[in-house]
Amino acid sequence: MIKFLDLHKINERYRSELDEAVKRVIDSGRYLLGAENERFCNNFAAYCGSKYCVGTANGLDALRLIIMGYGFGNGDEIIVPANTYIATILAITQCGCVPVLVEPDIRTYNIDPSLIEEKITSKTKAVMTVHLYGQTADISAIRKITDKYGLKLIEDAAQAHGALHKGAKAGNLGDAAGFSFYPGKNLGCLGDGGAVTTNDPDLAKKVKAIGNYGSRKKYENIYPGINSRLDEIQAAMLDVKLKYLEKDNERRIEAAAYYKENIRNDKITLPFESKEGRHVYHIFAVLSSERDRLQKYLADKGIETLIHYPVPPHKQECYKGAIAGEFPISCKIHESILSIPISPVIEKNEQDKIIEAVNGF
Repeated sequence: MIKFLDLHKINERYRSELDEAVKRVIDSGRYLLGAENERFCNNFAAYCGSKYCVGTANGLDALRLIIMGYGFGNGDEIIVPANTYIATILAITQCGCVPVLVEPDIRTYNIDPSLIEEKITSKTKAVMTVHLYGQTADISAIRKITDKYGLKLIEDAAQAHGALHKGAKAGNLGDAAGFSFYPGKNLGCLGDGGAVTTNDPDLAKKVKAIGNYGSRKKYENIYPGINSRLDEIQAAMLDVKLKYLEKDNERRIEAAAYYKENIRNDKITLPFESKEGRHVYHIFAVLSSERDRLQKYLADKGIETLIHYPVPPHKQECYKGAIAGEFPISCKIHESILSIPISPVIEKNEQDKIIEAVNGF
């Protein structure tokens, strides 16, 4: 069986460095908000090109903390793509805000900028765009709209570590960005982790405080905060893996190019890649009107695939009756999308087997 993602193989390459990082933390006796967190956050900010980075417990919290940091709350509207993982929507509703869904561009799977302006009202505070599957949204077009209406532009960059738009990296394209370091991400820890990047010093300070029980000084709480901190062990391991992120992204890009050069099947639509940026292929997602049959066919051939995502957010049970509107483009994507294996450790012979199977479908 060709695994969809072999996390053990990915992390085994850096085993000695990861072991040393964990030992260093254990020996330090400091397990939260210490030197490892500070070092990684400084290095990740530099990598993204942003001035500030604040570690968080996970990617969902990173988005929640941005919203809380801006003071958005009950009844405030945040425009968001209809086609995304549910965490993007959860961050908005858990802060008491209202998600206003906008359909994606069927080619990129990302929010369609041409549909944003018609959704803006007097209650709109921000556009939260998602760089889905490793390709940035059309930030230039979206920024023109947010600037015109005085809105904040928030990036959900959970799947886009190292992705580029016109030479600038995800995490430094909007007013603030939320990252996830879930183990399967292009930059993944060995547990949960996340971060907020921004060039706004006031937001960075507020996010850091809110994520630490609303406190800048122990036992003095200036905000009604939450507990969301990147622990020292995860920060240390992330700092090890950050050194190899560019190399790993290049390997993903090479693997994606090999697929696109060699997959030839009229029943399959391959990923579209914008010429304005760099797609880092967190996911290699294809479309097929016969998706379920294709998935079973590949499984029978010993190829593991996943569906990102089978049910759109507005159709989830937790939002039943809460999100108005029909989103046929999003539904079409969710009904026909299939992710085939891609990673920095995928072997050419594995890709050849996958290509042969897909072409034979």
